[in-house]
Amino acid sequence: MPPAIPLATYRLQLTADFDFDKAAAVIPYLKALGITHLYASPVMKARKGSTHGYDTVDHGQFNPELGGEAGFARLSEALIKNDLGLIIDFVPNHVGVHFADNPWWLDVLEWGQASPHAVSFDIDWDQLAFRARGGVLLPILGSSYGEALERGDIELRYDPDEGSLSAWYFEHRLPIAPERYGEVLRMIVKEADAADTEPGKRMLALAARYTGLRRPNRKEAPAFKSELKEIAGAADLIARGLAAYRAGKDRPAQTLALHHLLERQHYKLGHWRLASSDINYRRFFDVNGLAGLRVEDPGTFAATHRLVKQLIVEGRLQGIRLDHIDGLRDPAQYCQRLRRLVRDAQGNAKPFYTVIEKILCEHERLPHFAGVQGTTGYEWMNVITQVLVDANGLAALDETWRQISNRPPQLAPYVKDAKRRVLETLLTSEFTVLTRLLARIANGHYSTRDFSADSLRQALELYVLHFPVYRTYLTHSGPTAPDRKLIDDTIERARSEWFAADEGIFDFLRDALTMDLLKPGRPPHSAPRVRRFALKVQQFTGPMMAKSLEDTAFYQFHRLLALNEVGGDPASNGMSLAAFHQAMRVRAKEWPQGMTATATHDTKRGEDARARIAALSEIPGEWTSAVARWKVLNAPHLTHQGNFRAPSATFEYMLYQTLLGAWPLQAPVDPGFVERIQAYALKAAREGKEETSWLNPHEAYENGVNSFIGKILDPAQSAEFLEALQTLARRVALLGMLNSLGQLTLKATLPGVPDFYQGTEFWDLSLVDPDNRRPVDFAARHAALTSLDAPDWSGLSQSWPDGRLKLAWTRHLIKLRNQLPDVFIRGDYQPLEVRGAHADRAIAFARSHGRAAVIVVVGRHFAPFTQAGREWPALEGIDATIDIAGYTAAGLAGNELPLAQALRDLPVAVIEAHTTNAAKPVRRRAHA
Repeated sequence: MPPAIPLATYRLQLTADFDFDKAAAVIPYLKALGITHLYASPVMKARKGSTHGYDTVDHGQFNPELGGEAGFARLSEALIKNDLGLIIDFVPNHVGVHFADNPWWLDVLEWGQASPHAVSFDIDWDQLAFRARGGVLLPILGSSYGEALERGDIELRYDPDEGSLSAWYFEHRLPIAPERYGEVLRMIVKEADAADTEPGKRMLALAARYTGLRRPNRKEAPAFKSELKEIAGAADLIARGLAAYRAGKDRPAQTLALHHLLERQHYKLGHWRLASSDINYRRFFDVNGLAGLRVEDPGTFAATHRLVKQLIVEGRLQGIRLDHIDGLRDPAQYCQRLRRLVRDAQGNAKPFYTVIEKILCEHERLPHFAGVQGTTGYEWMNVITQVLVDANGLAALDETWRQISNRPPQLAPYVKDAKRRVLETLLTSEFTVLTRLLARIANGHYSTRDFSADSLRQALELYVLHFPVYRTYLTHSGPTAPDRKLIDDTIERARSEWFAADEGIFDFLRDALTMDLLKPGRPPHSAPRVRRFALKVQQFTGPMMAKSLEDTAFYQFHRLLALNEVGGDPASNGMSLAAFHQAMRVRAKEWPQGMTATATHDTKRGEDARARIAALSEIPGEWTSAVARWKVLNAPHLTHQGNFRAPSATFEYMLYQTLLGAWPLQAPVDPGFVERIQAYALKAAREGKEETSWLNPHEAYENGVNSFIGKILDPAQSAEFLEALQTLARRVALLGMLNSLGQLTLKATLPGVPDFYQGTEFWDLSLVDPDNRRPVDFAARHAALTSLDAPDWSGLSQSWPDGRLKLAWTRHLIKLRNQLPDVFIRGDYQPLEVRGAHADRAIAFARSHGRAAVIVVVGRHFAPFTQAGREWPALEGIDATIDIAGYTAAGLAGNELPLAQALRDLPVAVIEAHTTNAAKPVRRRAHA
């Protein structure tokens, strides 16, 4: 049996091209690597053609494109045979909607609020303007509604197998409300001139009998459809009669008939651009095709988790990664319910591994949720990067960025501007829902009714602009002390920018956000509305921060791209060794079993590309000089048109960092690389929302960027630039490789469970998705692994570009974790003091449990010892020793370990050891 708590997980991205059977074929390789748990992307039925699985359309069945239930059974057999556990990425927050594949969503469109599934979606039914009945906006049209009608893009069809009527907009099915079937049948019979025919008579009789379906009983509708499809000749008659609704510019009567029918449905069709201002269902971020689930509803929770529970009962599932925990109304309640489900399913036999996808901002502490071992590790990925970055070089990079951007190297103004942009465009409708609800609360009592809707909107906007993290975690009982302080502090920052008369508006807003309005002795306000507002704000601030920080500011602020990572701080000044050790000691105490990631499907660039770019902090002067020269060489390739240049100066600077991070280890550069960079640049430009955007693409600018990349990477046009780039890239690649081995070692030895993203056993120079989801050559990796049973570290170091060095070191570290599970799962963390002039060049610590221990040494900032990346590190003269008093190990004598000895073979070392009776509290020394 695999261990209850993983020793090492391996993430696989499942797709139609890499299904359950292909994953099963990889399991022996993962076993040989030492992996204890497969960590799979979502396995439930997703939208056809999905490349990620997060657009789940049915939580109750396995994805047929991955092989369905039979394919999953074969994968389970392979895991059991090789003694590996399974962790699945589970999506409780949202489902894929529109199209014709989500039965819940189609039922809601057909029945509206009468649908039993309506409670599962977060829809504001009364929000649609100029409409007598409630409905849900469907922003699926590629043109205006009028144009789509007149072009005949919307078509009414009959399904003879179901006896059902639906409007179709290309691949989108729009069920017709059952109460409208009678009028449609009468129109059809009239159009077909079939009132005197036998099928026509029966259809008219059926329509008359069910005229009472104005407020239909769901038990009557199936009978109606069943009778309709059983009428002989009905299908042919209806096919002819549907001409009455066949819209077109030259068919005004039919167009009007279809329009009137559509206006009487439980939905309203609209142009996709209307989503930002008028959408009235909660989405995943700003993705119209992903609708939020109200998993707080017990019935919805039970239905979406039925298959998960079954897998746990059968012993085929050992863990869950919960996607987007911040999207839930009440994560604490959800985690409690999930823990009860797990206990019921497995009889409380052993721990069940549960981690949450949660992005923590700087200095934010993770709340404790029932049954949750920690996060998926974004915060630790950034801690590792920050401690490996050379803080001494960041000031010079600040000045370079200041000169290029003509702005101070401060992130906060970028984020604030981005939030304003997002409020005005992407999330306007969600914000409008909140402001209307707040105004309605204020109008509910005479003491607050004078707060105008416009003033409340402005106050709430300031609150959102100053809110510093992704969300609070209020429950129905109110806020915790940390959340109350966070709300109070944000209110005060917002108040400081308020120049109109206050008159208590911010006190009212604070009391609404904390639900203090409902305290005894306060003026009475509607409790359901106040709770809905406070809890719904939490679901808004997460997407707000994500779209503003990760998907906007990260693509504008390019001071050092290694720091522009999910959960990171692009303006970070690095991390001191003392701060790093303190963070690890806290983690060993509070979250020793959470994941540690260095690459995921969501990261902005591959782990080794990031490590390379981090190395620029070690040679900031040379980097700045190189950029200055490159800008001159490439100036002829810029596009100038009107008031813009393509690319912009800041975007050009970003491109040079991107090229160094992703530059192939083997020349020459193939056309595929150029296309990858061009695809990345298009996404980066649109995400940055400066010269172009997804909502309003600037074709001329995008073409200019595309042309620039093509020309500077063309040897015929840019030979001098490419030679200079290649020269620096070789040096940065060596420094980045040294960083990468340090990054890998820290991930595998720090408190936590190391996760290995697919393919990253070789050098990972990928870019943001979809680039980081390209197929992986597992056969090559398995073949290489079998040749590394007795690694020759010296030989592997000399041939490091081929990736076998990283693969061998990865297996070595995982093997050590398997040999010493208690040390790594339950062991403590003790910093080891490093003395000498070069003490800051090493991160040293010990992990121990009982007498078993390991000593870990990670070198950093190797530029001075490699001639700035020109040769393998020469450490003979390095002045640093590690205090290992209290530990003994083979080949070590005394209480000191010279750093040069520890790093004799590699820039890292992990030494098996034992504690002695002389083990003592660690003497910590702060490092600048």
